[in-house]
Amino acid sequence: MQIKLLKGLIDELAGEGAGQIADILFEKRDVNEFLIAKKMNLTINQVRNILYKLSADGLVSFTRKKDKRKGWYIYYWTLDSEKCLIQIEDSLLKKIEEFNHQLKNRETKRYYSCKPCNVEVNEETALEHDFICEECAEVYVLSDNTPELKDIQLKIARTEKELKVIRDELEIIRAVSAKKKVSREKKELKEKTEKKQKDRAQRKKDKAKAEKKFPPKKVKKSVVKSKKKK
Repeated sequence: MQIKLLKGLIDELAGEGAGQIADILFEKRDVNEFLIAKKMNLTINQVRNILYKLSADGLVSFTRKKDKRKGWYIYYWTLDSEKCLIQIEDSLLKKIEEFNHQLKNRETKRYYSCKPCNVEVNEETALEHDFICEECAEVYVLSDNTPELKDIQLKIARTEKELKVIRDELEIIRAVSAKKKVSREKKELKEKTEKKQKDRAQRKKDKAKAEKKFPPKKVKKSVVKSKKKK
């Protein structure tokens, strides 16, 4: 996974600086929350606050165990890679949509700038003020959209490249998950079949044991003698 993108996602969801937790949880399972706090140089409550926010979005899961010596519960956290990738994918798609909107505006609309104030406005705003800057009274100059167009196009290309990487990783994770699911289902079916066979054998054994202990009574055949005629 792109750690940089993951850090950015966590910063966005849990606050600036929270992204460093990605380095601690990435590709690990059941990480002690006190260890996380120590590595991040934060209090346990600060770390829990970050993790609870991520948990609300389903990006992390936890198990808890009671400390036998101290008597309180300690939480162990695991990052859900697939859900993180899905969230990053959604975020990148939104960025691409936003960049395309900006690109369309630059291609179809005109913008004006005031060089002394380093300010740019759209045509509607320029018209409202008779093409005169409100700050310094300089005349607005028509902006050249070429640099902006190139910059936006580069951003789109870079973001689409990142999106492809994320989708490739998602495909790998889903393939592994599907394989594990099939394996798990086969195992469950085998265990179920073996249990049925075992139960059947046990019932047969119990029946044989019962018959041996309490054998069925033999029914005596009654002989009817025919009377002789005198």
